[in-house]
Amino acid sequence: MDAYERITRNVSEVVTEDEVRALAEQPEGKRAYVGYEPSGVLHIGHMLTATKLIDLQEAGFEVTVLLADVHAYLNDKGTFEEIRETADRMREQFVAYGLDEERTEFVLGSEFQFDREYVLDLHALELETSMARAERAMAEIKSGETAKVSQAVYPLMQALDIVYLDVDLAVGGMEQRKVHMLARDTLPSIGEEAPTCLHTPLIADLSTGVGKMSSSAGVTISMEDSTADIREKVNRAYCPPTRDPEPDDDGNERENPVLQIFEYHVFPRFEAVVVERPEKYGGDLTYDDYESLAADLESGELHPADAKGALAAYLDELIAPGREMIRSE
Repeated sequence: MDAYERITRNVSEVVTEDEVRALAEQPEGKRAYVGYEPSGVLHIGHMLTATKLIDLQEAGFEVTVLLADVHAYLNDKGTFEEIRETADRMREQFVAYGLDEERTEFVLGSEFQFDREYVLDLHALELETSMARAERAMAEIKSGETAKVSQAVYPLMQALDIVYLDVDLAVGGMEQRKVHMLARDTLPSIGEEAPTCLHTPLIADLSTGVGKMSSSAGVTISMEDSTADIREKVNRAYCPPTRDPEPDDDGNERENPVLQIFEYHVFPRFEAVVVERPEKYGGDLTYDDYESLAADLESGELHPADAKGALAAYLDELIAPGREMIRSE
């Protein structure tokens, strides 16, 4: 796998392809970043982008993780003291999950976002941005039903963070796309380059396959789940014997979240996946790639229950280091 293939593996979008190909020509020493609100325990959404950061490190990138304490405060996620305690825990969990500590810089937003130059640049971006555009950028990531002034400033700060962290590649889930497009549109107005962006997929709701999995609604999987928790959640997950499920009764499109987790979390971290089965049901199945596993589910060779059993085991192996870290405190 060449650098470009590793950088773009399992991504939904790159902006732009030419810019990412240019980075892939000489990835050593290039810098990528993701920003996370320290608003709770590390969960499967964080873990998806973290898996992509591991890919980028293997391609040669240095990684910056912005623990965005100021953003979390503006998004009404608690006091600074509460948020910073969560940030410390998240830092430890990211390393436990597999980020290379030697090649990962963890930065609190408050370390630079109160500096005079940053604030003046932020005001300059505010002059270039309508309230409607800022609200659209924030729509998929804001807390609460009513937009607040603080939340309108939030996406402009994300744009400016790319400049002040001096990164070559901004990474985020597809819910960050509008923010990154705002950054590409507005940063040139203050003399900065439009950022190169990479967007990872969103995992569907575990119970229904509709919408996205969320830690604030429905069932999610976190770095603090026990082995039994993981097994129970995966066993209850929506997993039809197909990779392309039919819409639900209301016409909403569905995804197969079990297959998504195999594709975006498990196969990037393991060379092969073994599905254990009794001999009377055909014995163990070994898969070297996601497509083979998905094809066997579609054909009926792999039963959803067996797929779930394997998924729970591999997820538990990925999550165990974070869980053990908590027990040792």
